[in-house]
Amino acid sequence: MVNSVNWQQKVGNQRDWVWRGWQTRYTYIRPQNPTENNLAKSSPLMLLHGFGASIGHWRHNLEILGDRHTVYALDMLGFGASEKAPANYSVDLWVEQAYDFWKTFIRKPVILIGNSLGSLVSAAAAAKYPEMVSCVVMINLPDPNLEKEAIPAFLYPLVATIKGFVANPLLIKSVFYLIRRPNILRRGATFAYGSPETVTEELLDILSKPTLDRGAANALTALVKSQNNPNYSPNVKKILSTITIPMLLIWGEKDKIIPYALASEFVRHNENIQLLSLANIGHCPHDECPEQVNQAILDWIESVSSEQ
Repeated sequence: MVNSVNWQQKVGNQRDWVWRGWQTRYTYIRPQNPTENNLAKSSPLMLLHGFGASIGHWRHNLEILGDRHTVYALDMLGFGASEKAPANYSVDLWVEQAYDFWKTFIRKPVILIGNSLGSLVSAAAAAKYPEMVSCVVMINLPDPNLEKEAIPAFLYPLVATIKGFVANPLLIKSVFYLIRRPNILRRGATFAYGSPETVTEELLDILSKPTLDRGAANALTALVKSQNNPNYSPNVKKILSTITIPMLLIWGEKDKIIPYALASEFVRHNENIQLLSLANIGHCPHDECPEQVNQAILDWIESVSSEQ
């Protein structure tokens, strides 16, 4: 397995920040020549990773985006190098973490960029704290409430019983120790990606290291149990319909985790959403085809800025 320093050298200046008594990890990159091409006035970017990922998942994006913008990335509580706290996790908890980070370190409107869970947190933050966000880039946006729409009401008790069994701490910990094995982890990552060759030893290093942290199994238990809470996530379609700022929705058409069909459905809920579909790409376009995604984001930001 590769030396973790290799990818850590690509993710900027990592620092620790204590939020609500919990240690959290963040990083930042600033343009080398901020006076050229009006870089000093460009909007800062804030990157939020997906479930099970971390700052390292942006290793192919931070430096490129950081050529034109000051870029921040945050390990959300429970993930990456942030504390594996046995907290009552929810999308709103991560929204509050992102908002407090913004108040502490940035204090000017940012462009939020998220993948999967991070895109959901970004959209929810834009809806709740409009003063914080100038634009949103969502990469493969999940909708945890889809299950409620798909399951008949008379089956709710059965589903609740199954969820309660699945959320059993002993079962979760057993599964946790299984899935963090290198061969199982590789299979899971391959399922999430459109092309097996994009699942590198470096990626597996990024995904596996946090699972060795103290409290990682307990944090996963708390995360799984939290997802059974009806207040875990806001209604995605409802929050999208309330956002008035520009939004870019990037989606890999070969996503096996979140159906691509959701993309056009989300677009119908807000005329401010611009959709970019990527053929033969899975759940993590920013990592599978970073050159294309980086350029698309930078071009979109430039076009939006010229219209404002």
